Amino acid sequence: MTYSFRSIALASALTALTLPAAAQTAWDMPTPYGDTVFHTMNIMEFADDVREATGGQLDITVHSAGSLFGHPEIKDAVRRGLAPIGEILLSRLANENPLFEADSIPFLADSYADARALWAASRPAVEALLAEQGLTLLYAVPWPGQSLYLTEEVTDPAALQGVTFRAYNTATEQLANILGMVPTQVEAGDIPTAFATGRVAAMMTSPSTGVSSQAWDFTSVYVDVNAWLPKNVIFVNTEALNALPEDQRAGLLAAAAEAEARGWAMSEAETATQIATLESNGMTVVQPSEALSAALAAAGAQMTEEWLARAGDEGAAIVAAYEAAQ
Repeated sequence: MTYSFRSIALASALTALTLPAAAQTAWDMPTPYGDTVFHTMNIMEFADDVREATGGQLDITVHSAGSLFGHPEIKDAVRRGLAPIGEILLSRLANENPLFEADSIPFLADSYADARALWAASRPAVEALLAEQGLTLLYAVPWPGQSLYLTEEVTDPAALQGVTFRAYNTATEQLANILGMVPTQVEAGDIPTAFATGRVAAMMTSPSTGVSSQAWDFTSVYVDVNAWLPKNVIFVNTEALNALPEDQRAGLLAAAAEAEARGWAMSEAETATQIATLESNGMTVVQPSEALSAALAAAGAQMTEEWLARAGDEGAAIVAAYEAAQ
């Protein structure tokens, strides 16, 4: 039997039509912060990198500013498979396990070099804790150092007594209590409203959050204490990760490694730029007085000891590894 070229071509075409097209996997990714925050900008680039690395077969749609799930809901949503991937502030999980708040102990790691060393020491424990809940850590990026925003300059720490203070995790609540301030939990997107309605009159946060919330509209002084560098973590539902074809999984992990390196560089560049933006918008940027520095350092030492008591042997091992790396 002989076949014409035309019949062979037709048969090939019909065969191709019967083969399934490569299926695209679409993931929704909830994040807590707005599109102008560098964390979100980095995640948008991460999503682009994943699409490129997988030839468009893994498509991540980023839902920023808590538009899909609120910040308190994101981790549980990913754990339950309601969203396959998400971002949170790591120290929000401190109530689950104190190891999650190692990066929010005041003055334990107050520079980028120290923050890197502390993350290297604590990352294996964080990964193991998340793995127990069916989550795989992809990467982490720090905020710039946390500093004080006040309505007027304070040199005597006694002046902080009774001042309402915006808290965003267990550590900021604890710091406020030690300093005699009154903590109130406020999400980043609600900061302007919280100040405008009198719920809070002071906060400790990064220059990035200060700029994104236009802190000059409701505070006037930035006290550059650089107390700690808390991290956001990006994690994925482990079952969803394992369900990906091997090449897509490899592309995702490679893009995550790039996003971590890029994010740390973005964070460090943010510090000076955003402090300058606060100043150019009329805020007074000052260094803490000796008395205020001493009060903050004492609070940090107390919080370190209390954290070690809560974190037990695992916490002590993290601090020992961190100190050995310095």
